Amino acid sequence: MRASKTCRCNLEETARPKKPPALTFQHLPLQSPPPHGLATMTAAPLLSLTDAATVTVALAPRRAPTRARTQAAPRFSGAVSLRCRRTRPLTAAAATGGSPSSAAFHGECYVVGDNIDTDQIIPAEHLTLVPSKPDEYRKLGSFAFVGLPTAAYPIPFVVPGEESSRYAVIIGGANFGCGSSREHAPVALGAAGARAVVAEGYARIFFRNSVATGEVYPLELADSGASKECKTGDVVTVDLDSSVLINRTSGKQYKLKPIGDAGPVIEAGGIFAYARKTGMIASKSGE
Repeated sequence: MRASKTCRCNLEETARPKKPPALTFQHLPLQSPPPHGLATMTAAPLLSLTDAATVTVALAPRRAPTRARTQAAPRFSGAVSLRCRRTRPLTAAAATGGSPSSAAFHGECYVVGDNIDTDQIIPAEHLTLVPSKPDEYRKLGSFAFVGLPTAAYPIPFVVPGEESSRYAVIIGGANFGCGSSREHAPVALGAAGARAVVAEGYARIFFRNSVATGEVYPLELADSGASKECKTGDVVTVDLDSSVLINRTSGKQYKLKPIGDAGPVIEAGGIFAYARKTGMIASKSGE
């Protein structure tokens, strides 16, 4: 019985599979990064199968990038990189160190309705006139508002045969100056003697051209009703500092939206005159 038990144990031990040798991993630092981002593996020599094998695998401490990023050289050797920074608009007060001058316009007003377009302000047939020529500039003013229908506006803005108008202020409704982008529209009004247009709203291009040319102040009403309550020939006062339109004939007042930074540009005579005044561009010779 003992012999049989001993033989059975020996057979079980012989038939029992042996456990595989344990593997041990160890991180070893490298002197330099491996080429092409590959890790270098170094295996220890194998020992006898009956003993535990020790395998040492050397891994890189960090993975090298698979794609090198290089900065392209500038195309031109003298290229300069400019970085813009947004700033607030420069006003005349900030440029000259003083405060903007007060302005007020007083005189009779000429009242028009809504959607007065640039063809009614100055028809296209008169666009051949060159405003930079003094005689043609005055002639351009004589055609201001000549496109208005006489049935709706029996009183002309400029009396035929004259070059200037008696009306210093124009009062309009909504969408004043719509139509084409011709700069002749505000130039014609300014050449006729108008100093300001007070309207309930403007076409954007007319507003911009008024500021760029410096011919008239495009003032917007904060309250509606002036174009319907005021009459052509009423005596009015436009106070830019107080942003108010005063009808001296009826005694009513109308609040205006501030002209803001566009005021000093118009006061200087337009965008180029303002740029020369503030030193943004060189002044003309002799000035």
